[in-house]
Amino acid sequence: MPLRIVFFGTPAFAVPTLERLFASHDVVAAVTQPDRPRGRGHRLQPSSVKSAAAGRVPVLQPTKLSDPAWLAALNDLRPDLGVVAAYGRILPQSLLDLPRLGMVNVHASLLPRWRGAAPVHRAVLAGDRETGVTIMRVVLALDAGPMLAARSTEIAPDETSGELETRLASMGAELLAETVDRLAAGTVAGTAQDERFATYASRLERQESQINWQRPAAAIHNQIRGLQPWPLAAARLQGRRVLLLRSQVADERQSAAAPGVVERVERDALLIAAVPGLVRLTEIQMEGRSPVRVREFLHGRPVRVGERFEPLPADE
Repeated sequence: MPLRIVFFGTPAFAVPTLERLFASHDVVAAVTQPDRPRGRGHRLQPSSVKSAAAGRVPVLQPTKLSDPAWLAALNDLRPDLGVVAAYGRILPQSLLDLPRLGMVNVHASLLPRWRGAAPVHRAVLAGDRETGVTIMRVVLALDAGPMLAARSTEIAPDETSGELETRLASMGAELLAETVDRLAAGTVAGTAQDERFATYASRLERQESQINWQRPAAAIHNQIRGLQPWPLAAARLQGRRVLLLRSQVADERQSAAAPGVVERVERDALLIAAVPGLVRLTEIQMEGRSPVRVREFLHGRPVRVGERFEPLPADE
């Protein structure tokens, strides 16, 4: 029997879950964060969830989740269940208690590893070889509720956090739909998380773009693929800010070149010295330009052996 569901979500990651619920249950409202200024013009833009839900169900954008009037309006919808997918705000207990079956969350990691705001990016930055999605009950403690279901996947060696997040969004949508069907049938038992293995995925900061070439090539490669689509790994080349978009680990032995120096120029790649190893850079974006493959970049701006990718100034 279809459940009456209130959905909480904001970014693109949440949309596959919302769409899957539309197909099998009665979504009575979509709750998302208020419109935010984005782009060069800083114009107010709706969230991905708002765009997906508009015209299909009421879209609610409360500024204060504990407001009694807002809670009363939500209670009038008679929800059986609340579903959360990357909503981006802590839910008060008064809201958690409102749906008849409580609230469940789609989280993009294998809990208790990588609780928090940026689980996909932190997994890639750390060089994890495996991650997944977890469906858990929402409690007041951050991502600490009993787990109802989990599904794992390997992280490919060159997969970016953006690519991985897209895959996990689809996985999470399917696992959530299966779990909600089981909840409707009354057949789901939760498993407590083991606090000994909890790690936390803090929000990404702009200063994480800075590359320290004194680190191993594998760590720098993980930084390049893990900081996508924001804030992106960056350095200075030939006096201009450059974003490093695609890379591989070319060699893990110690290079004869100094850290950050171009040791070799290939037809479609620049090989840059790390400590130890070589980073093979294959896609790049100069300040004010579009992303290009290194092969195209070298046609218009030669780079020579011995040139250096300099650290960014502290204020960039």
